[in-house]
Parts: sequence; structure tokens; C-alpha cells
Amino acid sequence: AQTYPDIEVIIVDNASTDGSQDYIKTHYPSVHLIELDTNTGFTGACNTGMKAAKGDYICLLNNDTEVDPNWAAAVVNAFERYPQVGMVASKMLLFNQRDHIHTAGDFFTVDGRAGNRGVWQKDEGQFDQEEFVFSACGGSSVYRREMLDQIGLLDDDFFFLLEDVDLGWRAQLTGWRCLYTPSAIVYHHLSATGGGVTASFYDGRNQIYLLVKNYPRELWRKYRWLILKAQWRQFWAALRAWRGKAARARLRGMLAGIRGIPYMLKKRRQIQQMRTVSIETLEAILSPPQGN
Repeated sequence: AQTYPDIEVIIVDNASTDGSQDYIKTHYPSVHLIELDTNTGFTGACNTGMKAAKGDYICLLNNDTEVDPNWAAAVVNAFERYPQVGMVASKMLLFNQRDHIHTAGDFFTVDGRAGNRGVWQKDEGQFDQEEFVFSACGGSSVYRREMLDQIGLLDDDFFFLLEDVDLGWRAQLTGWRCLYTPSAIVYHHLSATGGGVTASFYDGRNQIYLLVKNYPRELWRKYRWLILKAQWRQFWAALRAWRGKAARARLRGMLAGIRGIPYMLKKRRQIQQMRTVSIETLEAILSPPQGN
């Protein structure tokens, strides 16, 4: 139970076949259950739920998460204190190792890589300060409705993975901020919502989508060799390990990303026209290269 009283719970069932719908109807009859006929991916399910939501703040929670009782109150408090904040990132800890961090918000590097701050680190207070970050991990992200009305929902072309960072780019380009709020605590199983070969494909493809669609021209010019080097490093590592299914999936994903460049360029024109902040402001939000 949450200490914050006014919460609407929506579960979107993405055409599951394991009896989840009946279980929810039996054990949680007050929950708003939306049953989809086909698997529309993480983006499709989340967008369906967000369109149905009625609140001023819309949260995405994976089906393998548990939230602290004060989580919602901490999130709402963050939004109310900072009107320029359109996204709140929670402090996500591992469910079975609650002294270890899954993410303390997302970063994005100048060479085009997205990642989770603090991933796998032991929680020793190093991420106990509230601060602005690039974006919020989609496993427990919260968005201001006003921002979503302006910039749109998740991009369905991403289907799964990095869709949260893509939304973060649109937010940052239009002047919205993401606040990491360490008092908003979520525990994550890291098991029920995908990974492995599928994740490798979409990670390889969607990294290219992100860069083509969102990265400003001025920063492309400045960091193009770092970006190309980072992509080549990933391609070469996957090629060397091509006997592995995940490596082959990443290669297929990167090739799919290259094939999708013309379509992403069409989206890019519209997104870059939305930009209201300076290149200097955007560059200051980015992190230095992280090595591998």
C-alpha cells in the first residue's frame, strides 16, 4: 500500500497466455485491466496504458517491480517542487540484493551510448543526493502529463529497449528536465520483462535509431568520430563472438538500424524543429565516454 492516497492502477496485458488476466480479475478486481489481442511490445503496451490514465503524473512500472510504501508520495513531491521537471527517475535496487543498485537514473554519453547510473554497484550512499539526470529508466519512470501532451508518448518503432532514452531526448530538446529522486525507491527482479537474444537485437538497432533521430547536428559534427568508433567497437565485438546467439542478434539489430536510417531521418526533421534549448545546454547534460 502507498502512503499517497490518490492512485489509479492500470495493468496492460500484452496478449499473455499464462492465465495472468484471470488471476488479476480474481485477486485484484479493482485494478483497471486492459487486455490486448496481440503483443504490441513494451512501447505499445505502455502507450495503451498512458492513453487510458487520468492522472497528472503517469508512471510506468515493469511487472517485476515492487515499490516502497512512500514511493508515490516522493515522486509527487518532486514534481510539485520543480515545475520544469517532466520526468522523475526512481532509485531502483535489486529485489534479491536490496543493497545493490540497478539504476539511479539514465545517462547519455557524447559518443552516443545510453546507460544506467550505478548499475550493479553496492548501495553505500553514493546516489543519495537528488540531482538532474538525462532520463528515467522505463522500468519505473514517471512523467508529467503536460510534458507528454507536448512531446508525445513512447515511439512504437522502438518496440522494446531504449524507448525511455528516446523519450528523454525529446524532453531535453524541449527544455524539460529529469530529476533523480533517491527517496523514491523501487525493487526490481530483473527477470520477467525480457532480455537475452531479443534484448541484444533491439539494443543494437535502437542505439542507431536514437542517434539518427535525436542527436543534434552540431554535436554530430563535434563527436562524429567518437560516435562511429563506439559503434564500430560494438560491431567488432559482436562479430568476434558471432557464434553466440546474442552476438548474432546484435549484428542483425545493427544492420536493421542502418536500414532504418531513411525512416528515422524523416522523424528527425520534426523532432529537431521542436528544439527550444541551446546546444550548450544539451552538451552539458551529456556524459563523457564510458569506455566499453
